[in-house]
Amino acid sequence: MSDIRDDVKADFTELFGYEPHGIWSAPGRVNLIGEHTDYNEGFVLPFAINKRTVLALGLREDGVLRIASSFADEVAEIAIADLAPSALSGWSAYPFGVAWAIGEFGGDLAGVPGVDIYIDSVVPVGAGLSSSAAIESAVALALNDVWQLGFDRPTLAKIGQLAENKAVGAPTGIMDQSASLLGKQDSAVFLDCRSLEAQVVDLGFAAAGLELLIIDTGVSHSHSTGGYASRRASCEEGARVMGVPALRDLSVDDLPRAQELLDDETFRRVRHVVTEDQRVLDTVRALREEGPTAIGDLMDASHRSMRDDFEISVPELDLAVETAIANGAVGARMTGGGFGGAAIALIASESVSRLQVALDGAFAEHGFGQPVTFTVSAADGAVRES
Repeated sequence: MSDIRDDVKADFTELFGYEPHGIWSAPGRVNLIGEHTDYNEGFVLPFAINKRTVLALGLREDGVLRIASSFADEVAEIAIADLAPSALSGWSAYPFGVAWAIGEFGGDLAGVPGVDIYIDSVVPVGAGLSSSAAIESAVALALNDVWQLGFDRPTLAKIGQLAENKAVGAPTGIMDQSASLLGKQDSAVFLDCRSLEAQVVDLGFAAAGLELLIIDTGVSHSHSTGGYASRRASCEEGARVMGVPALRDLSVDDLPRAQELLDDETFRRVRHVVTEDQRVLDTVRALREEGPTAIGDLMDASHRSMRDDFEISVPELDLAVETAIANGAVGARMTGGGFGGAAIALIASESVSRLQVALDGAFAEHGFGQPVTFTVSAADGAVRES
């Protein structure tokens, strides 16, 4: 982390010609279990990871926002007074969208100074590890600090979600931003996406001799394209037909009635969300009462549900999960929004390298590109670094 902080400060100074006011960072996240439950007002269990987005920010004397990054050549610029979703596009819609969303949540932007921001990140893009939420959360925390807005972290998560929904156009829930802002070391965030009540749950991976291996398939996805939106529409239709505000309000006992009332595809979408909510609750209970070795079957069942009922897996993700289980993983599942990205495998520390070799071989045998694999640990959420 110290290296990227130093690099961001130096790059900011070189680009903008003065030293930044401060450095902020926010982590990506991995979702241990609870996929596509967040926008159905259900339960999720993500944790912040030890890969972060870092930004340097400097204050300006005018009302202009300038954003630059290590992953884009241009410096994007907009007047604070001109912020609107229709005026935003490309990667800069994420940080500019946060500034716009702050105003939508009642932040008084009339008298705030402009800012220059430079962003760098070691959160892999396109792997389902919420590189976008890491940007949004770092920007939200930084602007909240320098503009002295006084928003609490749950509100900053809502601001990041609004930016992603309206400025970027991705109909995501609030899980990613909540994990990035509320994460704690060695712990997961058990989040009720209706009340936004968050509880810290000890993971106990290290004590059990376990590692969480990320298997990035290299298959890219985009939440703002049709697959994600169509799944969300199916969930909303299922809730409407079942007469409930959200699928959160259904239990496993309601599924026989749902099967009678819904067409097959909508029913399977609903069944995934309802059973996934229950798996989150069961995973939290297992972690608290039995420890992490007890959650493997729940992880495996979650993947099958996403593959068969929600239909958001791809052959590379299925192969990653099958290979992990065949090589001794406690449990494995795809993680993130789907249609590509990464799988996760909970596995004994001494078996990680063997699994990595097996994955390389299996992907080569199937003619797939070689996956990128690395372990992650649970980390603290967004913070001002200096």
